[in-house]
Amino acid sequence: MILIMYMSMLTLFISLLIMMLASLISKKSFYDREKSSPFECGFDPKTHARLPFSIHFFLIALIFVIFDVEITLILPMIKSMYMSNIFTWSNSVMLFLTILLLGLYYEWNYGALNWFN
Repeated sequence: MILIMYMSMLTLFISLLIMMLASLISKKSFYDREKSSPFECGFDPKTHARLPFSIHFFLIALIFVIFDVEITLILPMIKSMYMSNIFTWSNSVMLFLTILLLGLYYEWNYGALNWFN
């Protein structure tokens, strides 16, 4: 038990040392406006390089990814229906779908699904 504690402390110390060294080495000492500006074929840029993006679009994309992952969790449930007890299977599917629908209702009620706010 003591050996595991010593090894974990040594691992923590080595990782902290490497992170501090990487932080010190990677610091830029000379900041140049021309080097940090975007390059557009030798011309001055017409617009800002960092355009703001729509947070609402980001939320819609995040909701899509979450529901896409949930679909991948639902599909194996159909296959497992034949291998398990129908009562426990239906309870677990209903619990999963209830949580999914409650999340959808919350997002709808919050207004995250409305494109024009």
